[in-house]
Amino acid sequence: MVLNLELWRLAQMIKDRIKQMLQKRKKTEYWLGKETGISKGTMWAYIEGKSIPGAINLIKIADALDCSIDYLVGRTDNPEVNR
Repeated sequence: MVLNLELWRLAQMIKDRIKQMLQKRKKTEYWLGKETGISKGTMWAYIEGKSIPGAINLIKIADALDCSIDYLVGRTDNPEVNR
């Protein structure tokens, strides 16, 4: 049960950070999907907090949003750390 709670929190953090970066960059979810090559359904699951991106997709998302993976997963509040 604790693992499920931790995974849920991680999914929510990634969801919130993706939305924040999209808003900051004035980009849409559609743009992010096109830019990364991630399917609409998969991107929807990430942005709704229903799924957690694997390493490859995290890299694609971080690169497209010009932020760090550490920022997306909540390890820092500075999007530019460890890029």
